[in-house]
Amino acid sequence: MNSNERNFLAYLDEIDIITILLPLSYHQGLSSTFSITDESQKSRAIQIIQKQQIENNNKYICKLEEEISFGHPYWILDEHGGKTDLQIGAVIRTDIFDERFYYDGNDLGVSCRDNQTQFKIWAPTATQVKLKLRQPKNSFSEIIKMRREEKGVWSSVVNADLELYQYTFLVLVNQEWQESVDPYAVAVTANGEHGVIVKLEKTYREKPVLPPCENPVDAIIYETHIRDFTIHPNSGAEHKGLFLGAGEINTKGKDGQLTGLSYVKDLGITHIEFLPFNDFAGVDELDPHKEYNWGYNPIHFNVPEGSYATNPSDPYARIMELKQLIDSIHSQGIRVIMDVVYNHLYIRETSSFEKIVPGYYFRHNELGFPANGTGVGNDIASERKMVKKFILDSIRFWMEEYHIDGFRFDLMGILDSETMMDVRKTCDSIQQGTLIIGEGWNLNTPLPIEKKAIIRNQSKLPDIGQFNDKFRDCIKGNTFYLYDKGYVLGNEHYHDAAIETIAGSIGFVKKESGLFTNPSQSVNYVECHDNHTMWDKLVSCLPDLDHQFHIKYHRLATGLVLVSQGIPFLHSGQEFFRTKRGDGNSYKSPDHINQLDWDRKHQYIENVHYIKGMIQIRKQLTCFRLKSAEEIRAHIQILPLQNPLIGFCLQNQGNEFREVLLLINPLRSKQPIQIPEGKWRLLANDKKAGIYSNEFISSKELVLEPVCLTILAKK
Repeated sequence: MNSNERNFLAYLDEIDIITILLPLSYHQGLSSTFSITDESQKSRAIQIIQKQQIENNNKYICKLEEEISFGHPYWILDEHGGKTDLQIGAVIRTDIFDERFYYDGNDLGVSCRDNQTQFKIWAPTATQVKLKLRQPKNSFSEIIKMRREEKGVWSSVVNADLELYQYTFLVLVNQEWQESVDPYAVAVTANGEHGVIVKLEKTYREKPVLPPCENPVDAIIYETHIRDFTIHPNSGAEHKGLFLGAGEINTKGKDGQLTGLSYVKDLGITHIEFLPFNDFAGVDELDPHKEYNWGYNPIHFNVPEGSYATNPSDPYARIMELKQLIDSIHSQGIRVIMDVVYNHLYIRETSSFEKIVPGYYFRHNELGFPANGTGVGNDIASERKMVKKFILDSIRFWMEEYHIDGFRFDLMGILDSETMMDVRKTCDSIQQGTLIIGEGWNLNTPLPIEKKAIIRNQSKLPDIGQFNDKFRDCIKGNTFYLYDKGYVLGNEHYHDAAIETIAGSIGFVKKESGLFTNPSQSVNYVECHDNHTMWDKLVSCLPDLDHQFHIKYHRLATGLVLVSQGIPFLHSGQEFFRTKRGDGNSYKSPDHINQLDWDRKHQYIENVHYIKGMIQIRKQLTCFRLKSAEEIRAHIQILPLQNPLIGFCLQNQGNEFREVLLLINPLRSKQPIQIPEGKWRLLANDKKAGIYSNEFISSKELVLEPVCLTILAKK
C-alpha cells in the first residue's frame, strides 16, 4: 500500500490503544467495527472504546486484545472494506516503549576489524532496514538487507575490510523509505552526506598528564571559535581558520609579539573553550570562506567539522587535525572544553534521528506538535532512555577518543537534570576533574520544571557549573537591554546584588537568597560569544564619554570576573576590548565582524598586561577561589563603605599574604575611604595589576581612583 492512498488513518498511540481517524467524506466518517490483520492475513476484531468528532474527522479510540509485534506491518480494516496501514504513533513516547526497547550495548554504529565489518542501528519501529554501501573510488552501490535482533536493533556483518567505504541506512517506517546517515557515524564525506568507515585505532595517541586542577574554581576559561582564533590577516598562523591553525605555537603578530595558542598560555589561561566543532550546517565545507557560522546547527554529533580541515573530502583529515590541535593545546598545559549542542538538531525533519525512529528523539507538546523551547523548531527529549544513552555514549566517545577535558552544554535547561548527573558520573568514571558547565536557562519545553537542568534546580546538579546571568546583568547591565547600566557603570541599584554575586552567589548576605550552594556552580562572566561585546555595550551606553573611561569601565568589569568567587569566564579578545562593530548576534556574520583582531591586542597591550596581572593574582591568592560556601562565609567580611562603594576583607591562606582587601569604586570621582591599619602592598589599582608589586600603603586613609578596582595585601 502506498502511503498516499490511505482512505483513513490509524495510529498505534499506546501499546494496546489504536487511534483511527475517519474523514467525514469517507462513508460520512462512520464505522461500527474495525479489525486488525498482519502478514498472515488472520483478522482480529478491535474494540471501540471512545468516539468523537474532531474537525473533518471522526476519531475512534480502539483497544487491542493482543499487543502487536513491532517490526512487522499491520493493517486496519473497516466495515466498508477499506484498508489502511497501522502507523506508529505516540506509542514511541510512552514509558513502556522506552523500557521494552532500551538497548544497553556499546556497539551501535560500525566497527571494522580483522577483515570483518559490523553495522548496527537502533530502529525499533522499522519493518525493514537495509545497508547501502558505496565503494570509495566510484559510485557503485550495494544494498544489503539487515537482520532484526533484540531491542529493536538491526545488524549486518560483511566479511570484508570496508575501510573508506561510504554507507547509509535505508529505513522503512510507516510504509515510507528514508535514507539516513548513521547517527553514530564517526566519519563522513564532505558536508556530511554519507557516513564513512574508518579505523580510529590508526589515529590513536596517548593523553599527556596535565597540571592539576583540583577544583572548578581553579579554572580560568577562555572562550573562542576555531575560525575566529586565527583567520585575521595578522594572526601569524599559517593554517588560518583551521584546526591546524588554532594549534600552531609561537605565532606572532605584526608587532613581533605572541598571538594564538602561545599567547593564551602566556596570559595564564587554564582552559580553552571552543564553540562547537562537531559537524554542523551553515558552512559549505567545499567552499568554507563563502559563509560563516558559530556552529550551533548540529548535524553529526560524533564527527569533527569539515570546514576546519585542510581537506574536508578526506575523512581522516578532520579527525587527525582535530587531534593534533588538542595535543598541541595539551602540550602547553592547557585543557580543552568542547561546546556541545545536545539540546536540538539543525532541522528535525531531515535529521538522522527523525528519519530512523520518527517522533522518538524529540519532545512533543500536549497537541502532538514538536516542542520549541530552543527557538529553532525542536527540543531533544533527553529524558528518554535511548536519547540519554546517545548523549552519554557521545560524551564518552569525545573523552576517550579525542581526550576532551570538559564540556559546555548549550541551552542545558532543555535537558533533564537526571541526564546531566549521568553525564557527570560518566565523565568522572573516565577522568576526575572534568569540567562541566552549561546554560541553565528555564526554557518553555514540555518537561516538568522540577526535572529541568536549570539554575533553579542547582541543588540537584551539585558538581555542574552554570552561567550566572545574575552576575552578568548586575555587573554590566541587562544583556538584552543595550542601554541598561549595571553596577560597574555606577548604577547603585545593583549595589547589593553586586556584593552577593562577587561573593559567589551563595547567599553571602542572606543565606536563603543564594543562587547556588557552592561557588564552583557559578560561572562568572560579563561577555561571551552571544549578544554585544562588553566594549560595544559601553560605547553604545556611553557614546559621549571619554575613551579612557570606556577603558576604565571595561577593565573594572573584567577585573571583577577574575576576582569574584566562582569560575571566571573570559571571551577571547575581551582583554583587548573586542568589538563586533555593534553586531549583537553575529552567528553568521562575516569574518571581519567575528575575527579575533590581533592588531587590537597590540593597540591595547597595556590592558592585556593588566588582565594577565589579574590572572596572576587570582592564581596566587587562594582567597579569590574559595571552594565552598562555608569557606566564603568564614574568610570574607564586608567593609563598611558607603553605597555604591564595595569593600571586602579576605583572609588568605597558603602564601606570604595573610589578609587581602578588595575595594571597588564604580564612580567617576575619587573616593576617600578608611582601611584597616597595617602595611599594605598594592597589587592592583586602575592602572596596573600583578602579584609582585613593590608599592606599599601604610596610611589608614586611602583615596580610591575613579572607576577602579583596588587590591591590597599584607602579611
